[in-house]
Order: sequence, then structure tokens, then C-alpha cells
Amino acid sequence: MNVNQPGGTGNAPPDFEEFDLHHLSVGQLARLGVAELAYIKKVRTQDGSAAFAIHGADGTPMALAPDLDVAAAAVRQHDMVPALVH
Repeated sequence: MNVNQPGGTGNAPPDFEEFDLHHLSVGQLARLGVAELAYIKKVRTQDGSAAFAIHGADGTPMALAPDLDVAAAAVRQHDMVPALVH
């Protein structure tokens, strides 16, 4: 992703989408960080036990882990950055 800044050259590689961070559309905001970020949130399973849900930055459910360390390790193993949601 390339941020189009005033005074910039605007010569982004063809696989990058240019946009102004001050004027993001809902769709652009939803795609921001999708490939790099995963959210981890403590949840209760159907049987009432605690677990940690892993979601993509766009909200897509990805996995369920038994504890926070396992969830964070799974996220890092896929070259993503974990972010905790309270």
C-alpha cells in the first residue's frame, strides 16, 4: 500500500493502491492491514470454556486457540502481527 502524499512523486508500483489516509473510503479502511494484522479476543465457547478467537483485520474468523500464547504464536507463524482486543 502506498500513501499518496502532497508533493510526492506518485510513482507507485503497479501492485500498490494509492490513496490519501485523510480520505479513506469504508472499503479502503476495511482492507487496511488485512494481510499484516490479526486480532485476538478472549471468548467463551459453546460449552462455556474460555478460548481465544483469532480474526483477520477485516473481521474474518480465522482460528480458535486454547490460550493467549498459542493464539499469538499461531498469528506470528503466519507472518502477521497479533493485536489484542479487550
